Amino acid sequence: MTLPRRDVLKGMTLGAGSMLLSPILSKMQAFAAGQAVAPKRFVFVVESNGVLPEQMCLAGMKRVTREDKQGYPFVDESLADKQLPVSLEPVDRWKDRVTIVQGLSGRVCGGGHSNNFMALGAFGGGRGNGNGESTKINGETVDGALSRELPGIFPHIGIGMSKRIEDNVIYNISAIGPDRPLPTMVSPSFAYSNLFGSVAEGNSRDLYAANANLLDFMRDDIRRVESRLAGQEREQLGAYLETYETLRNRQSRLNEVQHTLRERGPVASDKYTSAVEIDRLDAMFDIGACALICGLTNVLTISSAAGIRDFDVTFSGLGLKKDKHMIGHGSGDQGRTYFELYDMIRRWHFERIAEFMAKLERVPEGDGTMLDNTLIVYLSDGAEGHHSRCWEWPMVLLGNLGGRLRTGRYIDYPSYGARGHRTISNMYTTWLQLAGSDREFFGQVDTNLAGIETHGPLEELLA
Repeated sequence: MTLPRRDVLKGMTLGAGSMLLSPILSKMQAFAAGQAVAPKRFVFVVESNGVLPEQMCLAGMKRVTREDKQGYPFVDESLADKQLPVSLEPVDRWKDRVTIVQGLSGRVCGGGHSNNFMALGAFGGGRGNGNGESTKINGETVDGALSRELPGIFPHIGIGMSKRIEDNVIYNISAIGPDRPLPTMVSPSFAYSNLFGSVAEGNSRDLYAANANLLDFMRDDIRRVESRLAGQEREQLGAYLETYETLRNRQSRLNEVQHTLRERGPVASDKYTSAVEIDRLDAMFDIGACALICGLTNVLTISSAAGIRDFDVTFSGLGLKKDKHMIGHGSGDQGRTYFELYDMIRRWHFERIAEFMAKLERVPEGDGTMLDNTLIVYLSDGAEGHHSRCWEWPMVLLGNLGGRLRTGRYIDYPSYGARGHRTISNMYTTWLQLAGSDREFFGQVDTNLAGIETHGPLEELLA
């Protein structure tokens, strides 16, 4: 016999998996009782070495890096009948939810090989190392600020990939305040254990630590819950569990990689401990999706070798021999130009983003799915190039946050200093207001933009 929908949790005793299942079941009960509003979620995918603005153009469109050159008007075009850039093709099925944004400046950040914390913070850091880059943290970053507005079991989760396989945690792009960095877990095994093992209680923690399979760990609780759920809730639980199933697969997917130079890759291995960088980052996308879907957080940041210490990573899993530093300086590899290599590496990231979106889309939430209430943001800590100067900062937004964003568009703002120009501070203010904040500005004011509206949201993006 199944329980009435609004009583789904009453009298239910959960065991070892209680902390993992309770958020899911509580949300089901709240929706069944008509008491829930779907939470907003933000996911940041931050890649190193810059995004060339000309590679974010639509097919047939010509564009050059503008710096402070004048004479480029505001552009707002529908994507409906346009072809996405080659690196964005993996998300074509959601083209109506994609917004490509060009022309935003972030000059206060300084530039260099990496803007480190400044990229998500929209603040300056002074001149640090010999290359002019600084890791000084002069404020909070936007993901840190959003974690205050959208609290969860973990207010913020930072995961990603470092070129150093021996690292478990680094501090590179996220902060909750001045000189208060947020951690980025870069070991998949460490992230898996800390995120999911940390919510086990008492003796269950030891059981979890000894058990490599999350679903085995939760099996008895899942069976007990399933037997007492009505059809609709049982179907919803199944969608959640499908996400957990992906964590079973710890095997390398190198042989599935397309659009690469590889003829023969490394032997398939446990991607949680693999020496191959794309294996570890692939595992992190799986872990991040599961953490979001099971309700551990509403703000997730995935770092792909972002930060000054890792920007010269080599994507050997894609068959490359040259590191991203050399590619950034114009070096080709095995017959492909640096321009083609940038596209190839970015496309791999968007293949992972597409898988991430598909997982969210399979999870019912209210009258829609989790994807309906999630905004995924892709950008680089290096702004517009390998040696960035932050004249412009290309971004790709995926999702409309329940219809609050106008999507399916290519938007290009006028050049730095021109009438109508906007900054990354305007973009970050937009996200914060969508999350419920009343802030009118985020970051540091660019004093060279007198007469340019650097406060308030980007009204053009709002529905």
